[in-house]
Amino acid sequence: MREAMYYEQAAGGAVNCALCPHRCRIAAGRVGTCKVRKNVDGKLYSISYGRISSWAVDPIEKKPLYHFYPGRMIFSVGSIGCNFRCKFCQNWQIAQLTDIPTQEVSAEELVWVAKRQAGNIGIAYTYNEPTIWYEYVLECVKLARQQGLKNVLVTNGFIEKEPLEELLPYIDAMNIDVKAFHEDFYKDLTFGRLSPVKQTVEIAQDKCHVEVTTLIIPGMNDENEEIEELARWLSSLRRDIPLHLSRYFPNYKLDLPPTPVDRIKTAWDIAKKYLEYVFTGNIIDDVGSNTYCPSCGKLVIRRSGYITHSNVKDNKCPRCKAYISITED
Repeated sequence: MREAMYYEQAAGGAVNCALCPHRCRIAAGRVGTCKVRKNVDGKLYSISYGRISSWAVDPIEKKPLYHFYPGRMIFSVGSIGCNFRCKFCQNWQIAQLTDIPTQEVSAEELVWVAKRQAGNIGIAYTYNEPTIWYEYVLECVKLARQQGLKNVLVTNGFIEKEPLEELLPYIDAMNIDVKAFHEDFYKDLTFGRLSPVKQTVEIAQDKCHVEVTTLIIPGMNDENEEIEELARWLSSLRRDIPLHLSRYFPNYKLDLPPTPVDRIKTAWDIAKKYLEYVFTGNIIDDVGSNTYCPSCGKLVIRRSGYITHSNVKDNKCPRCKAYISITED
């Protein structure tokens, strides 16, 4: 365990956690909503500090990040717990269950392992929610930066402004889930709120490379008007924020039928009116998986699964020389 950051002691031996917008008041011996921040004798501890549930070397596109070092590999690592309770959770075995086998790995050891992976550009903190692993992630990103590694967060974005801003100077890219664009969805299906997630996107997009993912669930967040509102809001920040619209499949506690493929393609058509880069996910799509020049429409990055073929050099379209918004050396 490691004593947590961002909390204050309260009356009766309780503590008030200030890491995420839940602002849990935690009695002695209890844990917060995330299940990994525990009150021990009036102090808050991260009980997942240094606990690794899974790691792997993945294509960067799997995060998904399509415009951050396309075609490269990244060392991905996850722990346990989450501050959401998504009924459709795709990694519920580690996100919603915490009494599972884990491996203790120090921050120094993790960076050492990442540094020695062939072709690896950095570390992605992913699989479960990395922001609740805050103290460990903060230590790792500082060490990784010193070793010339990139740091990536794959997150639900449900974090308070102050801890986010302390972390961001060491983060190179984020994929942020915007799970829907209305509060009722968050209340009913995630045990969270939309407004803090929007704040995270708004702050982060000005500090590092940001891409956004929305899992399209039939009858829940797939109305044309909602897709349009989401895309319009993102475009008000930046038109070049990549948006990933992914197909839902039944998982965990939600057993609705999979989203029709045509619904994903319709959502793609709507979002493309506002955003320069929109992608479809969890379907085979010869159009929606690729990057096209926003100026002349030329196909500049072709993707087949996680195999990427790029014609972009110096961030320029090979045909019209218009700027293509990609982050790489």
